[in-house]
Amino acid sequence: MGVFDENVDVLPRRTMVLFFLVDTSGSMEGEKISSLNVAIQEVLPYIKDISESNVDAQIKVAVLEFSSGTEWMYPQPVNVDEFTWRDLEAGGLTCLGEACTELNDKLSASHGFMNEAAGSFAPAIILFSDGEPTDDYKRGLEKLRNNNWFKAAIKVAIAIGSDDNSNQSILAEFTSNKEAVLTVHNKEQLKKIIRFVSVTASQVASSHSSVGKDAPETKQDENVEKINDALKNNQELQGIESGTDVTKGVDEWGDW
Repeated sequence: MGVFDENVDVLPRRTMVLFFLVDTSGSMEGEKISSLNVAIQEVLPYIKDISESNVDAQIKVAVLEFSSGTEWMYPQPVNVDEFTWRDLEAGGLTCLGEACTELNDKLSASHGFMNEAAGSFAPAIILFSDGEPTDDYKRGLEKLRNNNWFKAAIKVAIAIGSDDNSNQSILAEFTSNKEAVLTVHNKEQLKKIIRFVSVTASQVASSHSSVGKDAPETKQDENVEKINDALKNNQELQGIESGTDVTKGVDEWGDW
């Protein structure tokens, strides 16, 4: 150890918040919400490893559930190494617009979740839903899409089932990129995509942007490239569809 080592200050790491927005409406009851609860609990240790090994950023987790209203799992984002998942239950309507309004309020450095003293990376936001909104979602989404934190965020939406393609189109409005909309047709696909997307989005969002002539323009673009590559080449993700035109899969959602 050098004579000056004891005087070297360790620079504080910036924070990256991983948001899970979860539709807990009545149609999510049973296998859908149960599979989601299990999958997110199982992926948390991987997110913890990413956070612990990252010299630039610590990862915090925030969970917003929405049905006939909205509720945060915890009042503030929680360090992933201290985070405990609380199983969600399904029931009620699908107030996506209200969820967008609530998220917009928290994506603020002055009165929301983005007020870390050491600074924040743009967040990663993963939205889960299985049906069309029952409220005026466009008003809330319009405000959210004007939020600078949201503009810079990595955004992925997971459609749980494919009764028709209308839900996928709405989710594409949220992500502003139809390739960031992924559709799963059974609980195994849901578990696998939660693990892949949560890990990949956390890795990309908590790192500095790629550089070079062929580097993606934004972290969102980089994340979408990784998703597309995985869907093409990873056999474990076979059957999971990307985009708004869903035609291949057959839904298999039974009782839990």
